[in-house]
Amino acid sequence: MKQKVTFRDLGKISYADAWDFQKERLKEVVDHKLSIRDLPEAERPPRKHYLLLCEHHPVFTLGKSGDHQHLLLNQKGLEEKGIEFFKINRGGDITYHGPGQVVGYPIFDLDGFFTDVHKYVRYLEEAAIKVLADYDIHGERLDGSTGVWLDVGTVRARKICAIGVHLSRWVTMHGFAFNVNTNLEHFNYIVPCGISDKGVTSMEKELGRTIQIEDIKAAFKKYYAELFGFDYVI
Repeated sequence: MKQKVTFRDLGKISYADAWDFQKERLKEVVDHKLSIRDLPEAERPPRKHYLLLCEHHPVFTLGKSGDHQHLLLNQKGLEEKGIEFFKINRGGDITYHGPGQVVGYPIFDLDGFFTDVHKYVRYLEEAAIKVLADYDIHGERLDGSTGVWLDVGTVRARKICAIGVHLSRWVTMHGFAFNVNTNLEHFNYIVPCGISDKGVTSMEKELGRTIQIEDIKAAFKKYYAELFGFDYVI
């Protein structure tokens, strides 16, 4: 039987509000998982899963293994630029979220799919690669680094999608940030993902035109269902 996933488009939302919403959904999914684990297989209700998509107001987030020195602004500088800062519990280093960027938070109980973190991250990358291919942009993986890149193996290598995740009892949170019409100047105030020798790009920069955010959200929604093999809750 296919897994069922509840989709929520949170629109433009502050990072703090989205993080709170994530944590609430994570608790809901984990609590449900624990409540059904001792039931016979035939009597278990369906597992719960969520896919959340949104845009954020300008914010830098630093992962649990990140280096605070990769933030190049002090508190006054952050206030002057109107950018918030949060240290959070995902993997990875520092990244930027802001308007014109599609951010996705899959809250999946991986026991309903597969319990393999490496495979899970590859699926997140693959969804972004498929979205880019729809616009004739060749996205690639870079050995030793998560996310999706362009022109890998050249001096022009640049990242277009960042990925950082956290798992609790095989339930996922956090996810991906995909640059569509993102203000790339804000990346100048950090060392993105702790990588100083490669750039950052967006679909708008690569194509020379503004892309409809809703079209990108719809594409991610489609490719997640295809890759993970689930249906959406109606």
